[in-house]
Amino acid sequence: MYNNILTSNENGILTITINRESKLNALNIETLQEIKQAVTGAQTDATVTGIILTGAGPKAFAAGADISEFVNFDVKQSTKMSADGHEVMNTIERSAKVIIAAVNGFALGGGCELAMACHLRVASDNAKFGQPEVNLGVPPGYGGTQRLIQLVGKSKAIELLLTADAIGANEALEYGLVNYVTPLDDLLPRCCEILNKTATKSPMAIKAVINCINGYFQDGKDGFKTEIKEFGESFGTADFKEGTDAFLNKRKAAFQR
Repeated sequence: MYNNILTSNENGILTITINRESKLNALNIETLQEIKQAVTGAQTDATVTGIILTGAGPKAFAAGADISEFVNFDVKQSTKMSADGHEVMNTIERSAKVIIAAVNGFALGGGCELAMACHLRVASDNAKFGQPEVNLGVPPGYGGTQRLIQLVGKSKAIELLLTADAIGANEALEYGLVNYVTPLDDLLPRCCEILNKTATKSPMAIKAVINCINGYFQDGKDGFKTEIKEFGESFGTADFKEGTDAFLNKRKAAFQR
């Protein structure tokens, strides 16, 4: 079905693995579109409760874009490439199913942008993050200038973007770029642990929270108004009835998917 990614669903957790290990999982255009297709398909798959996005092998999550593919692009082609890449990242960021980036090794350039588009990031202790695009004579093209600021703040983001310096997993944790750092062998189990927890929560409320958070940053939207709308509409859902009934009757909620 796919040429560049592998997918597996175990106990409700869909794992999407970038399968270009010989190229350090570099993101060519086809790979990004396959990731988008897999994430989009998961939205209507009732068997999927959460998603892990990772890279094949121990060396790289995704070591940037595949430069050989676009080195001869003109302005029109490169603009379309960036716009299409933004659409992929937005699809991930707006997913109603929680997506965790399991960052195993290098997450550079487009790889860092891919990780930042996910809702959460768990890094192995050998992970490296960076936006080295200025070394190539370009800025980041898949949302890196925007999401890095959101996650680490303007001052540190400008430093990393202008110097092209890479940072290790523990420094990324210190700056808020990742949520957790684990040994490589514990990386996927830690991600599964988080997703197993979120899978017990209301899927409608999870979706609403994601919409509200994205509303804060999305151009032309008011996150506060989005929250009012999502809060009000939640009262008309079966999840609200189940959650409140479970609370009042001191039992564990059993939300339907």
